[in-house]
Amino acid sequence: MYKVIDAHVHIYPEAISDKACDALGRFYEFSIQGGGTYSDLERQSTRFKIGEPGFQAEMRGFMLLGVATTPHQVPKVNDNLANTVKAAREKGFECWGFAGMHQDYPDFEGEVERAEEIGLTGIKIHPDIQGVDIDDGRLLRLYEIIEGRMPLFLHMGDARPQYRFSEPGKLAKVLKMFPRLKVVAAHYGGYQAWDEASRCLWGHPNVWYDCSSSLWAMSPEKAKELTLGCGEDRVMYGTDYPVYSLIPYFQLFERIDLTDEQREKLLYKNAKSFIEAIERDAREYHENH
Repeated sequence: MYKVIDAHVHIYPEAISDKACDALGRFYEFSIQGGGTYSDLERQSTRFKIGEPGFQAEMRGFMLLGVATTPHQVPKVNDNLANTVKAAREKGFECWGFAGMHQDYPDFEGEVERAEEIGLTGIKIHPDIQGVDIDDGRLLRLYEIIEGRMPLFLHMGDARPQYRFSEPGKLAKVLKMFPRLKVVAAHYGGYQAWDEASRCLWGHPNVWYDCSSSLWAMSPEKAKELTLGCGEDRVMYGTDYPVYSLIPYFQLFERIDLTDEQREKLLYKNAKSFIEAIERDAREYHENH
């Protein structure tokens, strides 16, 4: 029985979930499988836990990622996120929240402090949806504030030429400027930009990855190549819910030829190790500030 932490999940308030999922589908030009609400995520997780034919896995928890498409959304997004983290933990899930932040938000420092106070773990930026380069000057102050304090979770990569905001090379520049910044580079470091990710990011000591929103776009052999290239201790399992529902994405993961030990790492242990590392950073930061 594998324990599973889904390290890449988005949820929206019930009142706007349909609108948010429609907007997400239009942006990416594909159908969204999940409902996008915590109630739907919990329902799918419970179904996943009690088992489906061929499944020997149990959903233990999530990393919930906020996205703010305008500055004024930031506090609302993060309040909803914190409330959802609390609700998930009350139901017995291991759960962490990554606060949404917008490049034009006027008070990075105040919102980072507030995110910590309401129990959030890191910061999430979606460069392509937000229309901002990873190395945009507006974000540098944010990186300075969270370096050594909180991790940065980034959407990475896009195959469309008009969306070049999240190229791996731009993240590489940021990592040189902020050498203590810990980053999760989603989608194996760059959706459809995996060769560039291998050149720019592989082997960096402060970069982790997830396998979300990628497995449908490659063969199981390619997925294994990227998993081992990024580092079997550095890749976390993720679905990008609600883009994919939980069980269909796990079926894609099952096709990858990995050992039991490697599967255990990707599905659960790497996420736990990542959380332990960033929690140590947070304790040390606050001890020294």
